[in-house]
Order: sequence, then structure tokens, then C-alpha cells
Amino acid sequence: MSKSERFNTRKYTFLNYRGTNAIDVAIGSLSLQGDQESEYDVYFRIGYKRQLTSHLNTNISFNKYNILIKDVSNEGFMSFDINLEYLFSPFTKFSPFIFAGGGYNAANYFESTATKAQAGFGFELIMSNHVGFKLFGEYNYLLSDELDGLIEGDTDDALIRVGIGFNFYFGGKKKKEMYQKKLKTVINSNQIIPYN
Repeated sequence: MSKSERFNTRKYTFLNYRGTNAIDVAIGSLSLQGDQESEYDVYFRIGYKRQLTSHLNTNISFNKYNILIKDVSNEGFMSFDINLEYLFSPFTKFSPFIFAGGGYNAANYFESTATKAQAGFGFELIMSNHVGFKLFGEYNYLLSDELDGLIEGDTDDALIRVGIGFNFYFGGKKKKEMYQKKLKTVINSNQIIPYN
């Protein structure tokens, strides 16, 4: 198989499994690493992904969660994140991925805010064409020590999130058709010669 044939096959496979865009939804559990003992609580995410290449995408997400400080408080928060994500094996149904980026964290009604950085990793399994199931974990480092309401110690607060979710892919239909036309088929590569 030539380089161009391999390229067309890989691009067609990627667009057949995934697409150029995705809606990302997830649910998970979250814990605060701060100055007070916190318990795990539920968080939700919705986001949008745009493929830059088969391996690389950029994504934005809105996250809603509570910080539960044992016997003290249960405060609502949200974050707006932007990441670069790298798929290690985008031409197969199963692919590990890593991501990193920055974000903006805020208490409900924006009573307190902080910038942050985050990074994580996970796995995606294409369950059917254009629907991917994912499992992931991420570490969020806040540039503030006030998230838990207590300023103490030498380090800022951090969040650990783990979650499961789905990527609903769409877009790239015309590109997929273009690559499909360039693929060698049995009919195109083994033409029948009439017998005289």
C-alpha cells in the first residue's frame, strides 16, 4: 500500500469512527485537596470538541460541582475549561488520550473566582460509529488557597476529578466521502477482463 493510500484509509477510518466535532457529556466524582477534609461529591460536564488533526483536538467545557467539607459546608462551584487533547490511536475503536489546559473557577453567583491549570488522561472506546464512551481522571491546580474557605499552609487548593461520559461526534461527511472515493475497492483494483 502506498503512502497516499495509507493516508486516505486512515483518514476515512477516523471520520467513519469519529468526526470533526463532538459534544462531550460526563458525570463523575470530585474531591478537594485543600486545608480542610473534604468528601467526594458528584460533578457534571458538558463541552464541545473540535478536531485540529486526527490526533489532536481543542475543547471547551462547563463543569458544575459542589465542594463538601465534612460537618462544615456544602458549596456550589463551576468551572470553564479549555484544553488540548491528544488521541494516541485515533484510527482504532479504542484509544488512550491525554489532555492539558487552563480554566476559570467560580463559586455560585461568582462570589469568588480563581484561575487554574488542569491535566489528565483517559480512554475512549467507540461503541458505534460517532459515539464514544470514555473513562478519565484529571488533576486541577487552582491559583488560590481560598476554595475551601480556609487560607492555611504553603500550597494552593487542588481538585481531583474522575468521570465517565460520552463523545457524540458529528461533521466531516464531505471529507469522509472524498477519502472514500480515493480508496481502492475490489471492483476498482481487480477489473474484469472480458474473455474472448
